[in-house]
Amino acid sequence: MANTPQSKKRARQSERRNDINKARRSRIRTFLRKVEEAIASGNQEAAVSALRAAQPELARGVTKGVLHKNTVARKMSRLASRVKSIAQ
Repeated sequence: MANTPQSKKRARQSERRNDINKARRSRIRTFLRKVEEAIASGNQEAAVSALRAAQPELARGVTKGVLHKNTVARKMSRLASRVKSIAQ
């Protein structure tokens, strides 16, 4: 258990940050799920609009330190290629 005042404060900050990061991660997953559902339905217009909505959320996850930038780049690239392949 934290003993010093500084370690107690760090524990409080860590707990608060954990809740914020959990909410951000959940929000990102929701946007990704919407893209996946649009791809599964085969509706390219819906998939494109869902992807456009998801991309800024993913980028925000990188800037906030929730996700690694290469992970986000890989996810965006793979989703974009899958959305593009619906038309063909």
